[in-house]
Amino acid sequence: MLLAAGMGACATRQLPDGRRETTFDPSQLAKGDIDRVVEMHRAEVVASLRRLTDKLYRRNPREWRKGSQPSLEAAVVLVFDLPAARQALGGRREREAALLAFREDYTGDRVLALMGGLMDMVDGAFEHKESFYLLDSLDAQKLYNCARNVEVAAWKLNTARDAGGEPLLHANVDGPVRNLSFEREVGRVVGLLDTLSRIVADKNGRSVTRVTQTLASAVFLPVKF
Repeated sequence: MLLAAGMGACATRQLPDGRRETTFDPSQLAKGDIDRVVEMHRAEVVASLRRLTDKLYRRNPREWRKGSQPSLEAAVVLVFDLPAARQALGGRREREAALLAFREDYTGDRVLALMGGLMDMVDGAFEHKESFYLLDSLDAQKLYNCARNVEVAAWKLNTARDAGGEPLLHANVDGPVRNLSFEREVGRVVGLLDTLSRIVADKNGRSVTRVTQTLASAVFLPVKF
């Protein structure tokens, strides 16, 4: 077992002159297969959220300008800098932040509110960690709830209108051509979170409480317990 663990902590690469170089990372000795799966799932979820954020800002350029950001790219960076995003949202986090995006009287950056809130939920579901080791644990219910929140956010994004009937945020369903790239990214995030929730539940020997909501009255579920 020690030999296998040691081999897993080693990485070999070929140098330009043809020689092979092997490096050893002691931290890998403290990782199990599930820990690596968790890290990969988290990285993929964040990457999809980043692509969604970029798409929303491109369809709603007025939003990033509300925050006096120098560019669209800078606005995307702010969304994923959680301390700075929370400060820009007046200390609001998770559900409270995301709901701002769907308030008709909100005058701030709706994309920052929605995607910053979702990223905060994801961060909470992953226990505010990016790297995971053998002694770390996740809560399958938090991951499940986070997946449902992404679905709720997508529905609200596609249905929320102002008094004049205009979308509060332009996404994939308004206009003559339906942009399915939004739906694909949302489906990817939901699938990753649901799969990981099942893996964690199986590992911990616990079941997940499944929640049934009608979309018309769906609310964001708690991620912090």
